[in-house]
Amino acid sequence: MITIYGMKTCPDCVWVYEQIAGRQAEFTSIDIGEHVKNLKAFLKLRDNSPVFDECKEKGYAGIPCFVFEDGRVSLSPEDAGLTSRPEDATATGAACKLDGTGC
Repeated sequence: MITIYGMKTCPDCVWVYEQIAGRQAEFTSIDIGEHVKNLKAFLKLRDNSPVFDECKEKGYAGIPCFVFEDGRVSLSPEDAGLTSRPEDATATGAACKLDGTGC
């Protein structure tokens, strides 16, 4: 099973959630905005994994994040057999950056 850390208010996460709908045997999702314990679990992972180094440098949250059964961590939906949100999808107004542009 692949665990996905994300948030319902993140357009990139919503894109991933739509792809995993009905696939509970393969994926489980943890909304880091739902409860502080979820946020703390994600922050512990983020603070200790080099996968997030570039995210931290650029000021990104690092979600959606995929944790595989073997403990491997990835920020790429493709590694989980999913697709990333198309670049042109940010033109619809869905944005995560503080300046309102993209995610």
